[in-house]
Order: sequence, then structure tokens, then C-alpha cells
Amino acid sequence: MSLEQSLYEKIFLESNDKQRVVDIKSGVVAIDYYEDIFSPTVTAKIYVINAGNTIAPEDGTAKQSIYNGLPLRGGERVALKIAANSSTNKPLDFSSANNTLYVSGISDVVTEGQRETFTLNLVSREALTNETARVGKKFKVDSTINTSVSEILSKYLKTTKIGTIDATKNGYGFIGNLRKPFTVLISLASKAVSPETNMAGFLFYQTVDGFQFRSIDKLIMQPSKAEYVYTEINQSQIERNNDFTILNYKTEKNQNLLEKLRLGTYASYRIFYNPLTFEFTNPAKGVFKQQDWAGKSKNLGKALGTSAKLPKISEGSGQGLGDSPTRIITQCLDVGTLDPNVSKKVNADPTDYQSQALMRYNVLFTQTITMTVPLNTNLRAGDIITCKIPKISTERADEYDDEQSGLYMIKELCHHYDTQRSLTSMKLVRDTFGQYGTNTK
Repeated sequence: MSLEQSLYEKIFLESNDKQRVVDIKSGVVAIDYYEDIFSPTVTAKIYVINAGNTIAPEDGTAKQSIYNGLPLRGGERVALKIAANSSTNKPLDFSSANNTLYVSGISDVVTEGQRETFTLNLVSREALTNETARVGKKFKVDSTINTSVSEILSKYLKTTKIGTIDATKNGYGFIGNLRKPFTVLISLASKAVSPETNMAGFLFYQTVDGFQFRSIDKLIMQPSKAEYVYTEINQSQIERNNDFTILNYKTEKNQNLLEKLRLGTYASYRIFYNPLTFEFTNPAKGVFKQQDWAGKSKNLGKALGTSAKLPKISEGSGQGLGDSPTRIITQCLDVGTLDPNVSKKVNADPTDYQSQALMRYNVLFTQTITMTVPLNTNLRAGDIITCKIPKISTERADEYDDEQSGLYMIKELCHHYDTQRSLTSMKLVRDTFGQYGTNTK
């Protein structure tokens, strides 16, 4: 069963000068590995207890503890491999030459007698490279955003760990201004528009499969990767596969209407200034409504459930909260600065993406649930899973709640390993309610 402990196959810690390597797996008491769709890098924590007398320092004196003998100062390379604890799981493997983790910091250092404990905080190699690299190139207006993303990953982050880079319909000309690669990539995600759904709102993040630049709509359109069921009744392993049982869950948020109104999620008013013509955009075309925009094409408005109906503005009013703009957005258009051949063309026209992206990012967090399940290393941040939550009823205990059950996106996950068990904790989000969504293609 996936809840059982996992085997640490390889955990090697290499000094910064590459002269000393120590095997620390016998002293590791727990490991946490993290992914998040809002984090440009994977992270991990290794909790270590060491009895000392482990490694000889450079001066040839008696063996010392790892912390002082290596010594641990940050930047050390960690080769990590954890074997799968069931036939359905994959190993967690960061042990190859071009795919290891690095110590970003050491915390919780405690020395007591002949024993020391500390926590290694790990990041991917690209997280360190990001702090030393700067993007200074001028990118042309006619270059699509996904092309710029691929170039920044390979040229500035110097990585081969590139996962899925979704196509974008719009180009964007810009000068890097010596910003860090992650800063530029996250900024590009907020401006990208999918050619398939005509929908703005992309995410840039890293998983064990590499760096991802994904359209939120395309993530929603994925098939469910696993189905989890919550039950308070203990089941025999012979009768049921308990690997897909929800051990515990909690609803953290179920809609925050006031916050969404303040952010202009449902309707906003936009006005833009053109510095080339000294004119403002047409006020009559400044209103953006989610309900109007989503009805323009059958390919739009992919959702994990059924949208909730908004209440009226006031008693007796014929208008709902989605009919009247709740946020005013002003901006100076990016025009006439990068390319003389297209000097009159708006660069990444915000009327095409800004309000759409704002809506997509905010609606995605309509519901938030945290849950813990037996270890499943096949899951990734950004995956879609199905959750079945029982209905609270005195009549039928085998019926599922139509509002809470359904499709969810994994916003973040943590694979936890210790000496007794292996677990996967997740924070799940979705943009709507109910079991039956419109996430199909």
C-alpha cells in the first residue's frame, strides 16, 4: 500500500569544492518535496539527525559532524533518490548528473552532546542560476510569447529540463532591463493568450518533469488523473484499493464574494492612454463583463464545475453583481517605442488580455480544499483530480455531495516521507461548484 514507508536509495551530500561526499541517508528522519503552480522552482526539505564522527575535515584532524566537517554553508549539491513504495508509484529521482538539488540554506541547527540535528532546505539548480543571470536582450514585437519563454529557459537559465510550453497567439516586444529570468517569465505568463481558447491567463512553474508554461484553460481541459473518495469506514485492502482514499480533508475557502468584487473579477471598467496619439480609448468600449466575454465562443469558459449565480445589486434591482463594473483599471499603452516598422501598433494590447487574465486568476480560487492521501508520486502540480465527498444525510450514507464533489486542480502538493509512512498532501482549487464541469475539449 502507498501509505507504507519508502526506501531511501540514495542521499549524497557533496561539498562546494567537490572534494568530499558524505552519505547521509542513515541519518535522515524525514523528507518533504514540494511543487506549486505559483512557484518557478521545486523545493524540498531534508530533516537530519547526525551522531558526529562522520567526516574528516580538510586539515586532517579527527572526524567531525557533517555541519562543521563538510562544512555546510549553502550551495552544496544533493543527489536524492527515493524508491517507489508500491507498483503504482514512481521513484522520486534527483540523482542524475544534470538533475540534482542544491542547499539554499540550513535551518533549525541544534547541537546536543554528541548529536546534531538540522534541516536542509533545497532548491533546483535553476533557482541559483536565476540569482546570477540577467535578461538584457531586446525581444521583437512579432515574436510569440512562448518562443521568448523557450529562449529564456535555454539561454539564460541554461536548462534542458523543459516540460510543456503551451502555444500563445500573441507576440510581445520587450527589453529585459536586466531583470532576473524568473521575473520575466512570470510577467510573460500574465500577458499570454491561448490560440485554442482565446483565453488569457498562463502559469509558469516547475515540476519533477521540468519547467511548465501552461494555459489555465488547457490545464482545466485535462482528463482527471485520479479519483479519490473520502470515507470514515475502514475498508479491507482485499475489497478495495485504499491508495485512493482521502485520509483527511478541510475546506479552506468557499467563495469570497467581497474580495472578487474589489478585484473586478466579474466586471471591470478599463481606460487606456495612447502616448503616441495623446488620446484615451473609447469609454463606450471600456466595460468588461465576464458573462459577455465568455459567451463569444463555444470554446470559452472551460470550468471544473457549474458557475454559481450572483445575487442582485439591491432588492428589486434588475442588475446582478456581474453587470456593473466593480474596479476601474487605467494604464498607459505600450506603443511606438520598440520597432519603427510597427510603431503605431499597440504592443500586447491590454484590452485583449488584462481583464481576462485578472478574471481567470481570481476565479480559479473560488473553492480551496486541503487534503492528505497515501503517497502518489504520479501526481503533479497543475493536474486535475476527482474528489468524492459524502453527503451529510441521515438517509443515505453512500451518496456524494453534489456541491463539494467533482473536479479539482492541484495548486500545490507535498510528498512526505518518514520512517513509518509516506503521504501526499495537496491544496486543491477550482473555479466553480458541482460535480459536472465543462472541462471537456
